[in-house]
Amino acid sequence: MERPAKQKVLYLITKSNFGGAQRYVYDLATRLPRENFEVQVACGGNGTLTEKLYTASIPTLIIPNLIRNVNIFQDILVFSHILTILRRERPDIIHLNSSKIGGLGALAGRLIGVKKIIFTAHGWAWHESRSPLARNIIKILHWITVLLCHQVITVAEKERVEMAEMPWTKNKLITIHNGIGAIDFLEKSSARDFLITKNPALAIYKNSLWTGAVGELHTNKGYEYLLRAFAELHHQPATPLVILGDGEEKQALEQIIIEHKLTDRVFLLGHIPDASHYLRAFDIFTLTSVKEGLPYVILEAGLAGLPVIATDVGGISEIVEDKKTGMLVKSRDVGAVADAIPPLLDNAHLRQSLGHALQVSVGQKFTLEKMLANTTLVYTK
Repeated sequence: MERPAKQKVLYLITKSNFGGAQRYVYDLATRLPRENFEVQVACGGNGTLTEKLYTASIPTLIIPNLIRNVNIFQDILVFSHILTILRRERPDIIHLNSSKIGGLGALAGRLIGVKKIIFTAHGWAWHESRSPLARNIIKILHWITVLLCHQVITVAEKERVEMAEMPWTKNKLITIHNGIGAIDFLEKSSARDFLITKNPALAIYKNSLWTGAVGELHTNKGYEYLLRAFAELHHQPATPLVILGDGEEKQALEQIIIEHKLTDRVFLLGHIPDASHYLRAFDIFTLTSVKEGLPYVILEAGLAGLPVIATDVGGISEIVEDKKTGMLVKSRDVGAVADAIPPLLDNAHLRQSLGHALQVSVGQKFTLEKMLANTTLVYTK
């Protein structure tokens, strides 16, 4: 019997750094069964994502002028380039990721007549810190994107329910949680030794309890609330806060650190490749985002067996059950974050029990195999 022809899948994503959406694209692009699918990726810039894709021998196209912020002239050029790519490559499926490429790619796909247009929403952008007018405009643009697509994947059920309230969207939406595979974690001492090389001043805390965070220094991650909360913990002088990540908010965060006299307790170590390998350097993991989808970093912290303090935004509550597999706090609430940290610092049993419960839950519910199988069904049905 003749084997069915391979389906050609083109992934499009705006940025080429290696945040959650890029991790998602990389995992799918490198794990789809090659006997059934031919894969390409198109993105803006030459970042960690493109480096990893080249290493994995995934054909990768660079879209000039593609950036996150709106620029009408550049966006027209980007749209024209997407049309050119679609005409040349003739994909059977385009799988769009991130807000801007979602809208531009869906419209281009409809004009070219792509058979299947799929968009994954990694958190709705109207939840970002913007004016009410801007949020409403963004919500309408997201709605139009959904209407242009054949299928929309939300990484959290909460996100699906929100969009399903908009007209003519319900039958297009499906929730597929992010999933991860095994991670080769360094044990605590080795992980700390490595991080200390990034800032030797950390050495005095080698045997202390560490509170940590990992992620791009972006307003969506709410680091300012974490820093201000940490400033309230005057009775915990021997506890450092260690943040792995770089980004546009670095200078603003450094100013907050200076303002609150935290320079000897808070350490911004910058971008650390494969940061998840060093998670066991931490005793407590924090994520104080104001906007999320279903964050990989909490799944990683869970696999590492860490107790997690996280804000109740996006799909976080679908991973962390308050006081059972972690601690949930209200977003933008400095006092709530400050109140959540000391009980974990003071109680080793609580840290261990919450960390173990999350580890078991993540290992059962959020596997890469489940994500891949469910996404493949969307491609083939």
